[in-house]
Amino acid sequence: MTLLDAQEYDPEKARRRKMTITAAIVALIIIGFLVWRFPYWRAEFEVGHFFDALQKQDYKSAYAIWMHDPNWAQHPGEHPKYLFNQFYEDWGPGGEWGLIKTQHVNGVSTCPGPGSGLVVDVIVNDRSEHAQVWVEKSDHTLSFPPCELIFH
Repeated sequence: MTLLDAQEYDPEKARRRKMTITAAIVALIIIGFLVWRFPYWRAEFEVGHFFDALQKQDYKSAYAIWMHDPNWAQHPGEHPKYLFNQFYEDWGPGGEWGLIKTQHVNGVSTCPGPGSGLVVDVIVNDRSEHAQVWVEKSDHTLSFPPCELIFH
């Protein structure tokens, strides 16, 4: 093929290519903005899902979310640091928060200094004292936070 044998210019094909490139650039800008604006959405979602399960009194599902292990019942010995019975005492009807009727994720932040997770603040039953849950970034397990933060 020589320069004289080149394909004829197709304006429709060029227009489609230009539109595809423009759409890809706009999509990347939007995704970048969302990641910048909502950097902690996954932690908020996980903790919200956890408190939804508690509100429904589905403590086994809540424990699965806490441990980030949906099959925990098949191998309960893999989580010896925080067994289901202790979890139920802490988060069940007799726990510090009682029966959870309302809950709302209030905010997310990091502990001062280097940290490997996020503290998610939750307003439970419209109490002035807020529940705080630590979300480990590496494995998405939940636990009690190593620091206590004040959210407004």
